[in-house]
Amino acid sequence: MTQAGDAAGMDGHGFDGKDFARGLTTAPGVYRMLDAEGGLLYVGKAACLKARVGSYFNQGEHPPRIAAMVVQIAAIEVTATRTAGEALLLENQLIKALKPRYNVMLRDDKSYPYIVLTDEAWPRIGFHRGPRRSSGRYFGPYPSAGAVRESIDAIGKLFRLRTCEDSVFRNRSRPCLQYQIGRCSAPCVGLIDAAAYAASVHQATLFLEGRSNVLAEELTAQMERSSAAQAFEEAARLRDLLAAIRKIQSRQYVDGQAVDMDVLACEIAQGVACVLALSFREGMNHGTRSFFPKLNGASAADEVLAAFVAQYYGERKPPREIVLSHAPVDAELLEAALSEQAGRRVELKSTVRGDRARYLDLARRNATLALAQQIGSSASQRTRVESLQALLGLSAVPKRMECFDISHTMGEATVASCVVFDAEGPVRAQYRRYNIDGITPGDDFAAMRQALERRFRHVAEGTAVSPDVLLIDGGAGQLRQAIEVLGELGVHGIELVGVAKGEERRPGEETLIRPDGCTLRPGSESPALQLIQQLRDESHRFAITGHRGRRQKARQTSTLEDIPGVGPRRRASLLRHFGGLPGVHHAGVEDIARVAGIDAALAGRIYAALHGANESGRGSVPATAP
Repeated sequence: MTQAGDAAGMDGHGFDGKDFARGLTTAPGVYRMLDAEGGLLYVGKAACLKARVGSYFNQGEHPPRIAAMVVQIAAIEVTATRTAGEALLLENQLIKALKPRYNVMLRDDKSYPYIVLTDEAWPRIGFHRGPRRSSGRYFGPYPSAGAVRESIDAIGKLFRLRTCEDSVFRNRSRPCLQYQIGRCSAPCVGLIDAAAYAASVHQATLFLEGRSNVLAEELTAQMERSSAAQAFEEAARLRDLLAAIRKIQSRQYVDGQAVDMDVLACEIAQGVACVLALSFREGMNHGTRSFFPKLNGASAADEVLAAFVAQYYGERKPPREIVLSHAPVDAELLEAALSEQAGRRVELKSTVRGDRARYLDLARRNATLALAQQIGSSASQRTRVESLQALLGLSAVPKRMECFDISHTMGEATVASCVVFDAEGPVRAQYRRYNIDGITPGDDFAAMRQALERRFRHVAEGTAVSPDVLLIDGGAGQLRQAIEVLGELGVHGIELVGVAKGEERRPGEETLIRPDGCTLRPGSESPALQLIQQLRDESHRFAITGHRGRRQKARQTSTLEDIPGVGPRRRASLLRHFGGLPGVHHAGVEDIARVAGIDAALAGRIYAALHGANESGRGSVPATAP
């Protein structure tokens, strides 16, 4: 490696980024951007240092985070490396050690767990994390300790290998509880001979390697031999073992192949990101794990995924395939670096079909759920509520917040929503929807006025509680309706805020409008704005759900009747199989195809008709989780 110094002094004056970049090498490497006080702003990797560093100082718009960083650069240090793989490793080490201000950072730095099958006379199956000090076979890594323990539990049920430590194993005089419940064959007291135990170890190894076909063939042959020898109890045991293995393995393969693959999905909302990893090793599903990287102002999923991939695989061997919800920044560089690190080709894929598309969709859904749970956690919620108090200058922490939104399609089936949050988060039992009638179709101002009149009439009459903060999704016009309605009803003491979308409707750029015309733009990093976004998004979701239900209510009973190929007999079969139309609506394509008389093509048409999707998108949602 070679080290290059900064191009200007640390006083922050006279730094010419373009001139500095022109003198750089075209070799791969790592660059470190420093401010005038010598503080580290950013660490990045590059396949070509000259091109990559120069890109920050070219004409053109940068994302707000990068633009804010560039104006602070007083010096840049670079380290040239021999290969892209070395650059990836060095970048990962520097980010973890120095924690730069503008880097997306993976905060979970724990080593990942493995299953270990020890190399000794009576091998033990166990959980392992950390340095590999003992000899044996290691299977993994698994995304979480729970996934390891689930696999060990399955192996105990299937192959009855010991899990106890050697100190316990050597001092047993009678079988332990694991033997009593059928999870161990008790080699400690000689209830199984060495040959039979070795056979179980061999079978467990095939299982962990994902070689189910080989394992099934061996068990089938043993079962047939036992049956021919009239050892029917042993034949029955092998039959049950084979059935159990096939049941597990049938849910764990991708396109019928024993693939090494990670599926990574990134979702970002309200200044928080979640990356969910779904892992397969040698064809077996190793489960999922959620990560919440520190964004430091980043807002693009492709940028977050690029940083995550670099750090996540910086110190662990990557699989052969990495399926991504968004094409990452510098994908070619990442592929080259990971391939070099793994000693074989590693592919990054963001456009996939078949099983991979279904697993990617599953990862996206789980990432959305995990992100919602993270955002809704009580600790973060309290922080946001206190921040809202400070932002609005309230004398006390608001105990009740409400947000109103309007949803319609070209004026049809207009529905208003009111969602309620307290200091701990959503209070879903107090959500309300209002069907809006008697207005000019598409008149959002009149719709907002009607909804507010119906809600706050009860407050004026003393039959309903009043919120401390009332958020109106919309600009000054919608806010004016709220001001007029509350004034006409004589309702006072409510903090009114209009929530207007920013330019290009980017999250984090919302403008808050006060009744006196004063505007606030807290920015995406503001916990108060994140809380407002959460309320606004929830009211939007609740309004859209109500609008769709109202719009389709009259059509719902005839939905199946309008689908070509679904006559009275098939319609009856569907309703009987799923227990009614809601059950059919929630079923996946594969579930529908299991109904007698319905093939895959018809199942796709049924799914598309019920969900308003194109038939070409059928099958993208799995019927069951793997």
